[in-house]
Amino acid sequence: MQTITKYFVLIILSLCVQLITAQDTIPKTVNQAEIQKLKETIKKVEAEEKALLKAEVEAIDARLKNGEITQKEAQDLKMEMAKKRALNIENRTAILTNKIALLERNEKGYGEEEDDDVDYIRIGSDDEDLSWIYIGKKKNDKPKYRKYDRRTKSDFVLAFGLNNAIIDGQSFDDTPYKIGGSRFFEMGWAWKYRLFKNSNFARFKYGVSLHINGLKPNDNQYFVKNGNQTMLEEFPENLRKSKLTVTNLVFPVHFEFGPSKKIERDTYFRYSTKRKFKIGVGGYAGFNIGTRQKLKYDLDGERIKDKQKRGLNTTDLVYGLSAYVAFGNTALYLKYDLSPIFKDQIVDQNNISLGVRFDMD
Repeated sequence: MQTITKYFVLIILSLCVQLITAQDTIPKTVNQAEIQKLKETIKKVEAEEKALLKAEVEAIDARLKNGEITQKEAQDLKMEMAKKRALNIENRTAILTNKIALLERNEKGYGEEEDDDVDYIRIGSDDEDLSWIYIGKKKNDKPKYRKYDRRTKSDFVLAFGLNNAIIDGQSFDDTPYKIGGSRFFEMGWAWKYRLFKNSNFARFKYGVSLHINGLKPNDNQYFVKNGNQTMLEEFPENLRKSKLTVTNLVFPVHFEFGPSKKIERDTYFRYSTKRKFKIGVGGYAGFNIGTRQKLKYDLDGERIKDKQKRGLNTTDLVYGLSAYVAFGNTALYLKYDLSPIFKDQIVDQNNISLGVRFDMD
């Protein structure tokens, strides 16, 4: 019995020694891994600050080349930027060095017990000139460098509103189309280029858009092609809906004018037209990609939907004039087709649209 007890105590002691050893070695392994990561981060900090200094120096050289500053002012600015980046390296690496010392001094460490690991430190400012600092875990985060002067920007364009037609020899008051029921829709993408080097008062805007123009005839009428003429005739049944939709793919160009605000930073500058008035005048050209007439009516107690997608002799090549008056991103928008809706007609009809336009820049 005593022999069994001795063996049992020996086994228990062996297990305790192994458990103590495991508890002692695991944190050391964790600490060593954390220390290595922090040392690598110190190298990243130095490389990032040097890259930022390089970008700042390039921006200063660009300002010198543009005649905005003198040679002496450029040298002074470069010295100032160099001192700032040197202090940034010193302060940021001090945080990491202290963390390394803390881990080396404490065998059990803090890596697993507390969520205070510092993998990355970022210092900078946003577009509203508010300083910020980030300290924490952030993987694969690389500094973003802005181009010093960007003269071209792009934005999404959305427009919609009322649509109708101007008919030769006929007053607009006598239009055969419903004023409230005929509408247009536009969706596209536009690029805006600053025309002058040191001013943003004039811009050239170009892009691609989809124009969808709808016409709803009055008085139970619909479109019919007789020979090479397309005209309105009364439908033999009671129409619940009659609508012609013409879809065009066009390439608009505008000259845009108006004030803007210049935003200057250490490494770049931009012009902003937010909350500013602007006027755009220009035109568009493109081609028809689809025409459809949609009819809804009742026949023998059954509801009929009829869609006609061809045979209405609509113009293949389209072109026109357009203009807008905007405040910020919202504009009052007018466009007029110089090309007729239907080709080879005795009496031409030209599409006209009025609505609101949004440029999401």
